[in-house]
Amino acid sequence: MKPIRLLVALAAIAAPLALAVPAMADGGIYAASANVAVGGYDTVSYFRGKGTPLRGSAAHKVMWKGAEWRFATAQNAAAFKADPAAFAPQYGGHCAWAIAQGYLAPGDPTAYDIVGGKLYLNYDQPIRAKWHKNIAGFIAKGGPNWARIPAGKTYSGSSFFGF
Repeated sequence: MKPIRLLVALAAIAAPLALAVPAMADGGIYAASANVAVGGYDTVSYFRGKGTPLRGSAAHKVMWKGAEWRFATAQNAAAFKADPAAFAPQYGGHCAWAIAQGYLAPGDPTAYDIVGGKLYLNYDQPIRAKWHKNIAGFIAKGGPNWARIPAGKTYSGSSFFGF
């Protein structure tokens, strides 16, 4: 009987730990290929550019949250390195509209908006048009949904937790 009691006690201790899944809010960067974030686009250029984001270069790269971030200039790389959260897209670069719906989808660096000083990517231009119908509402839904998606979960086209 003692081994059974020990197993029950261990299960009682382990169960809450298994349910405490870390959220992606602090990680989960979407990288389409070769672990390069935002398709290799310079995220600083979205904020400091002339209306068109620039492609980054491997010559100006910064590693952050397990992904390689590329920049058009050394100055942009330095700005990102000094404050990555100011320039990184919301939801790890995943599609903002999809996050509001409760699932992950890749973000397209050319289907973007800056709202309230933050960069949001969408899957493509048609999804961006849907996003434009209620940006504030989708942002309000997106934050809580993003916090509920388990760490390490990548795009699979499926929904999470039924939301």
